[in-house]
Amino acid sequence: MSMKPMCMALAAVLGLAGAAGSARAETYQWDAVAMGGGGFVSGVVPSKSERGVVYARTDVGGAYRWDQNRARWLALTDWLPEGRDGLMGVESLAVDPNNAANVYLMTGTSYFNSGKSAILRSSDYGRSFNIVDITSQFKVHGNGMGRQNGEKLQVDPGDSNVLYAGTRRDGLFKSTDAGATWNRVAAFPVTSTPNDNGVSFVLLDPASVDGGPAQRIFVGVSRLDSAGANLYFSYDGGETFEPVEGGPAGLMPQRAALSPEGKLYITYANGAGPHPTALEAMNRGQVWEYDAVGGNWTNITPAGMNGPFGGISIDPADPLHLVASTTNVWYPQGNSYGDQIYTSRNAGRSWTNVVARGFAVDPKGAGWINGESIHWAGAVEFDPFDTKSAWVISGNGLFRTANLDAQTTTWGFDVAGIEETVPFAAVSLPNGPLVSVIGDFDGFSQSDPAHYGVRHSPHMGTTTGLAASADGRVLARVGNALQYSTNSGASWTTAAAVNGNFGKVALSADGQVLLHTPSGSSATYRSVNYGASWSTVAGLGVADAQPVADAVNPLRFYVYDNVNGRMLVSNDGGASFSAQGALAAGGSKLVAATPGVEGDVWACLSGGGLVHTTDAGVTFGKIGNVATCSAIGLGKAAPGTTYPTLYIWGTVGGVRGVLRSTDKGASWVRVNDDAHQFGGPGNAQFITGDMNTYGTVYMSSVGRGMVYGATAGDGGDVIVAAVDSSVITTPPAPVNKCEYVITASWPGGHIADLRITNNRTSVIQGWTVSWTYSDNSTVTGWWNAGVTGASPTFTATATESWNTNIWPGNTVSFGMVVSGESIPAISGDVCK
Repeated sequence: MSMKPMCMALAAVLGLAGAAGSARAETYQWDAVAMGGGGFVSGVVPSKSERGVVYARTDVGGAYRWDQNRARWLALTDWLPEGRDGLMGVESLAVDPNNAANVYLMTGTSYFNSGKSAILRSSDYGRSFNIVDITSQFKVHGNGMGRQNGEKLQVDPGDSNVLYAGTRRDGLFKSTDAGATWNRVAAFPVTSTPNDNGVSFVLLDPASVDGGPAQRIFVGVSRLDSAGANLYFSYDGGETFEPVEGGPAGLMPQRAALSPEGKLYITYANGAGPHPTALEAMNRGQVWEYDAVGGNWTNITPAGMNGPFGGISIDPADPLHLVASTTNVWYPQGNSYGDQIYTSRNAGRSWTNVVARGFAVDPKGAGWINGESIHWAGAVEFDPFDTKSAWVISGNGLFRTANLDAQTTTWGFDVAGIEETVPFAAVSLPNGPLVSVIGDFDGFSQSDPAHYGVRHSPHMGTTTGLAASADGRVLARVGNALQYSTNSGASWTTAAAVNGNFGKVALSADGQVLLHTPSGSSATYRSVNYGASWSTVAGLGVADAQPVADAVNPLRFYVYDNVNGRMLVSNDGGASFSAQGALAAGGSKLVAATPGVEGDVWACLSGGGLVHTTDAGVTFGKIGNVATCSAIGLGKAAPGTTYPTLYIWGTVGGVRGVLRSTDKGASWVRVNDDAHQFGGPGNAQFITGDMNTYGTVYMSSVGRGMVYGATAGDGGDVIVAAVDSSVITTPPAPVNKCEYVITASWPGGHIADLRITNNRTSVIQGWTVSWTYSDNSTVTGWWNAGVTGASPTFTATATESWNTNIWPGNTVSFGMVVSGESIPAISGDVCK
């Protein structure tokens, strides 16, 4: 066989490969906007077999692994998609005592995804996970009361294939195949507790391993002793369980640690925590030692502290060396008030309060934490390889000290990479910073999303609404007060008055008119003097309206009434609104006005796709290749173009994710991938582009703060992928509404009003409807239409000039007197 053709073919292949290599693909880099913690880190679990490997779990923001080389946390659950966003709630985390690469997450959130719950299994340090759906067996609630207890999930130290999971309502479960399948441990007698926290911890004794699984198991139960035993023990690997007698009265166990000598150290409180509820005060607690060998109990509570305790840890090299933390205690802590942390060198016979001895915080760049406190410290853990160092969880993040023994113990706010704030809105100011508003901690102004910014001040905590003038000079934000800025957010002034708290705000293009819809209100208010006085907006009446200003015309505002399917527009500076074009109901209330283009607005209609108006909401055109759209935003135009770049969270060509278009929706590319989904746009459901940097896009998330993607040449971790934008979707036209409404009745008869609503985008020109009574009712009189037929079937036709044509979003009606009592269904083309 001749070799020449093969050589030529190989050269051709190599040439193609070289050509492909020279055409570098565009990539994106994704991360969370750097704000710094901001949410409850509910557990921290250091590996006891591998130095530097530490895992953390959060109540709504997934799980993390500490990268010791970069001094930064790596998010492990950003791959979770919509429909599984509830799995961001991690109720417990387990690390294989013999292999730090094996990590398991017990996940679920009761109010997301119908309570779907799962065990996530990884054998590569959380780089990838296998999902085991356990919803049918037990439900998980990572954001429930008692979420800082634990750990409820444990890997057996004698057999890595054996795991235990304590549940809230279904008792104790066991797996013998590394978490692939689960069965209830029948011998464990407790299924649920009055506080719905169930099992508070599971603890396996490594000293009971003898060539197989651990034989000694302790299980804590989240109930007071008056409701039943709250500590159980098994000496035969779970074949039987018996209650442990003794222990403190009026308290329930939180966490426990077991020494090699069989000494069990348990923290107690009078509630599940992390804070009080109507049923549980969460204001008392103790620390106890239980000698599992002798059966003796000893109260080792630090002197002078009667508050609830949460965390407990034992030095693996010195079982007399303990660290413990209070939880939900508000004692002096530097320049604030919060929990106390104690160490002991003699198994709790005496303690040192390391907070009272000397306390300092290193913010690690997140300056907003100064003045805040370590609180809800339900877990504190020694570094097993350096027990001068310890981690402690907090309601605002995670802290670590390098020296517990220092006279002044410095706690570093070690949250780099952990972002768990709840974002509500964000704007990128032209030639200015990114401005955000968030839950709990106001929000930030920052010039670079990769670096911590400046927290808004004066503080008002949770801030839900944010708006800016077209030039970014004037800003307004609302929480339990309303504040405005006339210098692009550099400083804020509190408005003199406000008609309600929270909700949404809008500012006219010139920043002179402010609209505010308070949370839960059907009224929207208007001010022309930054909140010194207010008037009620006329013609709106939309519950929780989200007004949006036209980006050019200062007299124009928009409100999408997604319940009734209509666009309401103001042309008098927000004083009054009237209905313009019809839209499908059920879309996103937050519409997007195009920067620099008057009357140009985009709206997401969920399954109805994406629509666009260029005449200020009178008519709308559908972007045919967008099948679904949940959020829409705009950013700086691409090089060589003038129209702003579109970003959506939606579906084009069967591909769902963050999509970008530089040609008004004619073509799209996906700029995230399946590893960067963040559970979708979460509660706030917003997406917006950066006005100063082409390609940078910001998105709300379920529990990962505000995430962003930025172009990265060919050095990013996400390859930008073109999608098939030629696929044109034609969703079913919105269904019109035909109603038969009884307005008056008497025995044997009634007056009926037949109402026809046009939910589509075109005018209905003339109409005919029919109906059939089930009881031989008959029409004896009518008005505003022509009625023909005989009992039981009748037909009505438009006869009046003023109700023959039905404009989009409008309703017409006609009336009848009826002898009979049945209510029929209305049919006809106009009803479809």
